[in-house]
Amino acid sequence: MGKQVWKPGTMVSPVPPVMVSCGSLEKPNILTIAWTGIVNTIPAMTYISVRPQRFSYPLIKESREFVINLTTRALTWAADYCGVKSGADTDKFSVCKLTPAPASQVGAPLIKESPVNIECRVNQVIPLGSHDMFLAEIVAVNVDEVLVDQNGKLHLDQSGLVAYSHGEYFALGEKLGSFGYSVRKKPKNNPASRKKRLGKRKRA
Repeated sequence: MGKQVWKPGTMVSPVPPVMVSCGSLEKPNILTIAWTGIVNTIPAMTYISVRPQRFSYPLIKESREFVINLTTRALTWAADYCGVKSGADTDKFSVCKLTPAPASQVGAPLIKESPVNIECRVNQVIPLGSHDMFLAEIVAVNVDEVLVDQNGKLHLDQSGLVAYSHGEYFALGEKLGSFGYSVRKKPKNNPASRKKRLGKRKRA
């Protein structure tokens, strides 16, 4: 089967449809962003790409702060709404019945209903063309306690995160593996190894 060659386009998929909160507790706003990700580990850094025409653009550029709020199945309607409506004439927090809550390190509010809120402080604004990239350092992460077990391990898979792919939202499905599973050695006490050892003993 052959390949069709298309013109350049935004074909990396799926992506996270995060809700970015900005402004202040007194005048908060939300915009939904799909162009985001992690760009560095130490220091922890992320980015969001925003069209200059968006209502939230000057709010973020002037304050140089924002919060990335992860979207769950329960928040999908709100994420979609916040992506198509403008904060210039809509109180998105009110319409979506979301709660602006104080962040720990930045002036922008976080969305209380989101399980993970990533507080960010802008380092650079990089014009790219249709969008400007806000390159930012992650200064704090807020996590719902219900997702953390007694050993301090985060079980983000239990939060019901969603993905966005070419205009559609999808709930994340079954687990296929964990980081490094392709090269991880199987434990010696697994049933297959035990059966093999017993077989060797009988032949001996």
